[in-house]
Amino acid sequence: MAKVLEKTSYIYEMSAKHQPVMHASAGDTVEIETYDCFLNQIQSAETSYQSIDWTQINPATGPIYVNGAEEGDILVVKIDKIELEQKGVMATGPDLGVMGHRIDKFSLKMVSIEENEAIFNDRIRLPLNPMVGVIGVAPKEGEISCGTPGNHGGNMDTKLIGEGATLYFPVFHAGALFSLGDVHAAMGDGEVCVSGIEIPAKVTVTFDVIKGGGLTVPVVETADSMAFLVSKQTLDEAAEKAVEEMVDYLLARTSLTIEEATMLLSAAGQVQVSQIVDPLKTARCLVSKDLLKKLGIYQIF
Repeated sequence: MAKVLEKTSYIYEMSAKHQPVMHASAGDTVEIETYDCFLNQIQSAETSYQSIDWTQINPATGPIYVNGAEEGDILVVKIDKIELEQKGVMATGPDLGVMGHRIDKFSLKMVSIEENEAIFNDRIRLPLNPMVGVIGVAPKEGEISCGTPGNHGGNMDTKLIGEGATLYFPVFHAGALFSLGDVHAAMGDGEVCVSGIEIPAKVTVTFDVIKGGGLTVPVVETADSMAFLVSKQTLDEAAEKAVEEMVDYLLARTSLTIEEATMLLSAAGQVQVSQIVDPLKTARCLVSKDLLKKLGIYQIF
């Protein structure tokens, strides 16, 4: 039977300073409740900018201490299920997102969820793509806001992090200290207005631990692909580092030369944008599992 972690246990920064609110072991399944990224403060489109406490943004439920996870290991997190509530919210405004330099007023849109679709307006119903925006472990040093991504994970806002996906995180501290939040009913690559369809949810995950492994940045595996997720000051830096991580991954597992690995990614890999609106930008380098199998790689780690 799955354990349940209620949303009332949450943090605003990922850090080794936090005491765990739950212990779990490899093979354990946990149902994690989450607020939306606004701590459920917005209940109507008439909510004013001034009435929102902007210090209470991106709460992540946790942290969970995973028994047996030690520095240098890999924490494996399988996302078994994402259950959404029935109403989400989107926000944008001056200095928010890509168009904040041209938008002159704070604007909210309440989005109902009906029959597996998001009701954007009377004419537009969008397919759901439930995904987790904030997910990660305690970073190697200091405290990192849940609104900022990094090598520990955090606010990567990557739409591949949905039901059925498996995440791999480098472990920097005993127990890993795992947290998640900021669920979206749907989000496009880039998250250009500064929000997806932000929504409270319940996320069911199953943990595992791989001893050793040498992972330095998060990896996401889906049914048909795997990708390295990298966050840097600029999108160019993030994309280039994601490619380098993938090249090194292939070099360690195949007989390819560095020239061949780079050519292969140029011919068959995908460099993709995750988000361009957070303090650091997140990009990914993705390859198909079909390609990995042709290289003799049948298991990601």
